[in-house]
Amino acid sequence: MARYTGPSCRLCRREGTKLFLKGSRCLTEKCAIERRPYAPGQHGEGGRRPRKASEYSKQLREKQKVKRIYGLSEKQFRNLYHKVTHEAGVKGTNLLVALESRLDNIVYRMGFAVSRKAARQLVRHGHVEVNGHRVDIPSYRAVPGDEVKVCSKSRDSVMVRASLEFASRGAPVTWLSVDTDKATGKYLERPSRDEIPIAAQEQLIVELYSK
Repeated sequence: MARYTGPSCRLCRREGTKLFLKGSRCLTEKCAIERRPYAPGQHGEGGRRPRKASEYSKQLREKQKVKRIYGLSEKQFRNLYHKVTHEAGVKGTNLLVALESRLDNIVYRMGFAVSRKAARQLVRHGHVEVNGHRVDIPSYRAVPGDEVKVCSKSRDSVMVRASLEFASRGAPVTWLSVDTDKATGKYLERPSRDEIPIAAQEQLIVELYSK
């Protein structure tokens, strides 16, 4: 399946929660889910009587939500899940750690981009280095100890500086260290489940793919 290219806010409304796909806009009154807190479509506002969700429906919606938060296609998400099932530990936690370890997500978490979509663009255009080497693959999986930084020629770009200014208003995750002045950071350690700020029931995803 090709990557979704439609309105980002429609996805948030479909999942019934903020997925933070549009950066700072999601924190303002312009956020679509604040203005229209119901599912999109002809009957989204309550034209139909709500049905009780089945177990499969709950599992599917949770998978769709997490997949959309990180901006992966169905094939990418499924392949990543099957890869982490061979790792030691809890499958659901391993999946979230693998998603958080993607280079585009780390660039976003470090505050170098206002959203994961913007972070993917920054990586693809060759503006990011890992351990001194330019990496243009958003799905590149970083490991603890890796140093991630924005290339020197790109540090003063309006997009990067605006993102760093916005990111400074919030609390960074504990498993990353960031030097905003130099637009560089380090992946300190593998995060535990409690250190991943995602409201997800990953066990439902495991149950869905285990069928």
